[in-house]
Amino acid sequence: MTEHTEHASIKRVRGVLESFLGSTETPITHLSDSARTAVDAANALGIEVGQIASSIVFRITHEGHEVPLLVVTSGRHRVDTEKVSAEHHLGKLGRADADFVRTWSGFAIGGVSPVGWLHEGLPYQPRTLVDSALENYTEVWAAAGHTHAVFPTSFTQLVQLTLGTPSAVATD
Repeated sequence: MTEHTEHASIKRVRGVLESFLGSTETPITHLSDSARTAVDAANALGIEVGQIASSIVFRITHEGHEVPLLVVTSGRHRVDTEKVSAEHHLGKLGRADADFVRTWSGFAIGGVSPVGWLHEGLPYQPRTLVDSALENYTEVWAAAGHTHAVFPTSFTQLVQLTLGTPSAVATD
């Protein structure tokens, strides 16, 4: 993809990364194959599946309203919803369907970035938990707003970018 044909969602993520890094040289990688799953992304990049920072969206109730909870988890994990709920006093974590995800993030499932969310036309960063298992890797890769776009980062940068809380989100 070239800049003039780049998807609007990728441009949104690029803008957040440029602002954070203080540079217009953002490291977004465009893949020829889809990276809808952590395994697909790892295979396309030639890395371990655990290095994939998967953005998983849940529904939670906050002050009587359903809002998203973003859990950025290592691709080698499944989120333990009971553990996350108990440790963070969240109540039941509900499944987020495609419409809920798009409404709150502006992204389609499979390309949900941990940054660059857009809700009702405004920048939005949901409450975010970042899987502490990602700290085991020097470099992790996250979706960049499209199923064919990813970006590398570190655990520390990911926590800073998302204003996230490091958390053990899976039971090993």
